[in-house]
Amino acid sequence: MSYLLRLLLPDRPGALGAVATALGQAGIDIVSLDVVERGPNGAVDDIVVALPPYGLVDTVLTAVQSVPGVSVESLRPYLSDGAGIQHDLDLVEAMTSRPDEALAVMTEFVGAVFHADWAVLLERVGPDDLRVVETSVGAPDLGGGDLAVPERVRSTLLWLPLDRAQRLDRHAGWLPPRWTALDMELAVAPVGGPDRAVLIGRPGGPAFRASEVLRLAHLAGIAATIAHNRDVSLAAQGTG
Repeated sequence: MSYLLRLLLPDRPGALGAVATALGQAGIDIVSLDVVERGPNGAVDDIVVALPPYGLVDTVLTAVQSVPGVSVESLRPYLSDGAGIQHDLDLVEAMTSRPDEALAVMTEFVGAVFHADWAVLLERVGPDDLRVVETSVGAPDLGGGDLAVPERVRSTLLWLPLDRAQRLDRHAGWLPPRWTALDMELAVAPVGGPDRAVLIGRPGGPAFRASEVLRLAHLAGIAATIAHNRDVSLAAQGTG
């Protein structure tokens, strides 16, 4: 079983090495490591760890907390095996290599970049008319069960149109009850304009930090640019 562990590490040489040593001594493998933020007081790291057979998740907490000055912000089950697209540059490369499908590629893989469980690309086509354009594997059903293409979203999402990337407030009143029960953390970014956005969800946390929201905005912007340039190129070919 794999878990996503978010740690707050002190600004002290060897802190991460000490954590790795403590985990290894407990028989816990580190699958991947990503630096989320660095600041004057230390770093925020996301570590995907794999427990040995019949291992208990409490051993992760015990091992990490044995290192002075290290604190755990979040620990939750993580279903990904760490393979495939996991980093910003990998996603940019994938979108660039498939410009015809840039928005679909972004939606399918952007969740993995942020250790999120799913992503949805939404578009507002009119007042109270929001459509699901693309979804990743594991995305929740937001549709209304009608025959609209793209499928209409069942309820109005109060944050569209969107002027900037942001972490969404889980207590704003629009979340489905099941998402609230799962402690769903959400971040959203406009994709080429205020009426189209990518939404990513991370059940059980950790909360999206400002640096992650900024990275999401950059990736969404790159996807929109690739898609726009492709459309312009096709239009030019059609008039040539």
